Amino acid sequence: MVVRLLHLIEASVWDEVVRSGCDLDGASAPEGFLHLSTVEQVLLPANAFYRGRTDLVALIVDEDGLLPGTLRFEAGSPPHDDREFPHLYGPLPVTAVVDVVPFPPGADGFFALPTVLAASGH
Repeated sequence: MVVRLLHLIEASVWDEVVRSGCDLDGASAPEGFLHLSTVEQVLLPANAFYRGRTDLVALIVDEDGLLPGTLRFEAGSPPHDDREFPHLYGPLPVTAVVDVVPFPPGADGFFALPTVLAASGH
């Protein structure tokens, strides 16, 4: 089964990446990598770092579309039990993004998994 990963990003930033025709560069991120999540993990960073943000989308990333050797599963920051999160040390090719899903918070500012993600098996 192909693993689908998620990357939360401001919709306007993603639109600019697509318009520019360039890949999203994980190496230029402050940590030196892009934070990714599985569908099961995405609410942890969403609610910890983005609570109340109304400008986010979730990029659905096909792991098979990433450059070899650029994806590592590592402890989160701060660590969450024994869970490891996918970190991308390299570019996120636009062609690896198979869908873009609106990711709005609820009225209380907290995120819940969008129905399309829960239902689709992404």
